[in-house]
Amino acid sequence: MSTLRCPLGSVMIDIEGLQLSATDRTRLAHPAVGGVILFTRNYASTHQLRALTAEIHALRSPALWIAVDHEGGRVQRFRDGFTQLPAAASLGTLFDRNPQAALHAAEAAGYVLAHELSCQGVDFSFTPVLDLDFGQSAVIGTRALHADADKAGDLAAAVIGGLHAAGMAAVGKHFPGHGYASADSHHAVPIDERTLSAIEALDLRPYGRCIAAGMEAVMPAHIIYPAVAPQPAGFSPRWLGEILRRQLGFRGLIFSDDLSMEGASVAGDVVARAQAAYAAGCDMVLVCNAPEQADQLLQRLPARAIEPGHVTGCLARRGRARFDATGVVRDDAALRVARARPRDDALLAGRAGERYLAARQTLARSL
Repeated sequence: MSTLRCPLGSVMIDIEGLQLSATDRTRLAHPAVGGVILFTRNYASTHQLRALTAEIHALRSPALWIAVDHEGGRVQRFRDGFTQLPAAASLGTLFDRNPQAALHAAEAAGYVLAHELSCQGVDFSFTPVLDLDFGQSAVIGTRALHADADKAGDLAAAVIGGLHAAGMAAVGKHFPGHGYASADSHHAVPIDERTLSAIEALDLRPYGRCIAAGMEAVMPAHIIYPAVAPQPAGFSPRWLGEILRRQLGFRGLIFSDDLSMEGASVAGDVVARAQAAYAAGCDMVLVCNAPEQADQLLQRLPARAIEPGHVTGCLARRGRARFDATGVVRDDAALRVARARPRDDALLAGRAGERYLAARQTLARSL
């Protein structure tokens, strides 16, 4: 199979099943595509996943990015053969009893997550969740680290430290915060009536902490904050350009949330949604579980490469993980070794394996 040489596009899509179909290959060859997001339907075993990711990476040069929502708790796409990661809220509960133990456990969770995904060829997870637990959002719930903004920020920064130590980039979500709005943006258009000063005082603090910790990317929420802007945050130049970029000083990548969600419907059809997201400042847009919409977008969207000017600012300030114009770059030596080894138990060899086992033991003792 020949490898297509083509710059990374600015659309991330999903695939049908456990291996690439002819339709998948056609879509992934489109120059507007830059990444693939995987779901539970794409996973049967670690051996199968490693073959699938190798097949995806071999399609194009630079290789397409492979991502997944793999947070822990109820949002963990791959389970059999992977460590069952704790829900974020359990780290917050531990923090209230023993802050130091919680920070160690959070870093360990990030390391285990990144190590296991990297060994199977997955480039990054959309994690950590930076939403606060206001006790109002069922879709967030135990995915939030804490109700206290500073505690949530410290725990998230520890998770990022673990991700970076294992050579993986971090993507914080859902900017500026999904925890206060009760509606689920998958099925509705949530409204958060709070003022900007109220959001700054709470929800934005974990973002400031994690930007300082070297967070490489952010995903905005499909939520309207009418006191700040008339559009959902992911379609708002004020939220992304003025507040995230200029006020908070974020220089990394911005991924849209899934454009097929109901919360994105206010912007029009999928092409209008993508155009609104790009105009607001998103670098890459996601279209998930809606193949007809993905095809519509690819047919009508001019090819748009990931802008190197945005990407060069994504070098992690701590750790070695970074997004680069040629793809997600991690600890190259560890990555080469991981992809060369055919058996899961062999992946535990060496210092990376020793740290991975120690991180798993930390999680088992702490939670």
